[in-house]
Amino acid sequence: SGCGTFTCLSSAIAAVSGLLMGYELGLISGALLQITSILALSCKEQGIIVSSLLFGALFASLTGGFLIDRFGRRLSIIIASSLLVLGSLILLPYESYEILIVGRIAIGISISLSSIATCVYIAEIAPQHRRGLLVSLNELMIVTGILFAYISNYAFASISHGWKYMVGLVIPLGALQAIAMYFLPPSPRFLVMKNNDEAARKVLERLRGTSDATKELTVIKSSLKDEHQYNFLDLFRSKNNMRVRILLGLTLVFFVQTTGQPNILFYASTVLKSVGFQSNEAASLASTGVGVVKVVSTVPATIFVDQVGSKTFLCIGSSVMAISLVTMGLVNHNIHMNFTSVCRSQSPEDFFLQGTGNFTVTNGSLKDLFTSMSSTERLSFEAQRSPDVARTGELNRTALAGGKSTTGSHMESGEVPIVLKWLSLVSLLIYVAAFSIGLGPMSWLVLSEIFPGGIRGRAMALTSSMNWGINLLISLTFLTVTELIGLSWVCFIYTIMSLASLAFVIMFIPETKGCSLEQISMELAK
Repeated sequence: SGCGTFTCLSSAIAAVSGLLMGYELGLISGALLQITSILALSCKEQGIIVSSLLFGALFASLTGGFLIDRFGRRLSIIIASSLLVLGSLILLPYESYEILIVGRIAIGISISLSSIATCVYIAEIAPQHRRGLLVSLNELMIVTGILFAYISNYAFASISHGWKYMVGLVIPLGALQAIAMYFLPPSPRFLVMKNNDEAARKVLERLRGTSDATKELTVIKSSLKDEHQYNFLDLFRSKNNMRVRILLGLTLVFFVQTTGQPNILFYASTVLKSVGFQSNEAASLASTGVGVVKVVSTVPATIFVDQVGSKTFLCIGSSVMAISLVTMGLVNHNIHMNFTSVCRSQSPEDFFLQGTGNFTVTNGSLKDLFTSMSSTERLSFEAQRSPDVARTGELNRTALAGGKSTTGSHMESGEVPIVLKWLSLVSLLIYVAAFSIGLGPMSWLVLSEIFPGGIRGRAMALTSSMNWGINLLISLTFLTVTELIGLSWVCFIYTIMSLASLAFVIMFIPETKGCSLEQISMELAK
């Protein structure tokens, strides 16, 4: 169906952005441990460093859409990869608090811009019957990047200045992607928008492996003849049903965040510790189990989305999430958990033991360090993450700390029935898997399809801004809400949001499998 080797290769090279994004979002938890010790950072300074990526991402999501629509999807990916290399290079030579902030902001701009441009680029070069597979490849690369971040954090945790190796690993890959993207074709739909029909025809013939792409080009031209005249404010007007389309996108992103995936997984180790898992077991699960489940679950969603459909996967994912959240809520309802968070004024050196040329972490040091961070600062660390990688910081820190909770929580321990112990573990893993086949990959596939080509970049940027903003809001209020009503009731609230998400998908999200972007746009314009 026109999905030749060149199309797959182009999509895979563009999807390297997802790998880089996942790695960068998972990297900071391991790197921050050494950076804090070396620079003697205060609680506030730690919060600013880890949140600086969020500021860069928010800036890029607000402005990147105009860059994508004006200069092209391919060029935006090249700029994003180059910026990631530049941001990483800035971090390496110096050990300075100010330089760390500048470098992290540059990396935040890079991953936010690339995440938008990559989805749009792949959606526009892919044939309609393989679009779901190729766009979802980006999500698969993100979760693979998370696993690489786990491995990197473990490999360099005990090496002097190991954080520089962690940061430097992405530089060759980012540079190679920028170079490779230069030799790939622009999006044919973008070329039509720029009235370069002949170049668009040649690109389509190369992508489809055919000598005549006139028919597809005619359909694209017919659909785009007026779309390039859109301006940003048209997103909020009734013209071609644009107001409804943007509300669909924003609501879908809202449910990605409010179904609790980032926060539940941020405290995954705390939950497991509370139901009787010993330190080593919790650490092992945190470092490998959840990450592996994430990757394994994303694979079938990526492979079968074009046959099953994104709407079906969204329904299945939301349903299973609701069931697993109810189970987690019921299990934790019988366990008393007391969340506390106090930021002490002790210096970071009090929490770390350093040997000659080495960086060594004791079992208690990490718990004390992260207990010392205020809830707002600690959760701003979480706020920088996409829904797919929001858990990484807590999981890595727990693993490095020998499985001790790093959230500043103190549980009143007691013998937990073996059934509840394993039920909690299984329900957590099912919850991770359900998100990974539903809201995780499918939301961004739908978002890349429902907007007209002439304003697709700006529309995706707006939904991305809301994604980062709600992530921040939800994360900053999670600990406070948990202290007030308890973790079990938080799970029940997330259950309600999952059911609301299911109802929304059934009633409003169109099934787009097997349809061209032009067909989808014409149907939604009615």
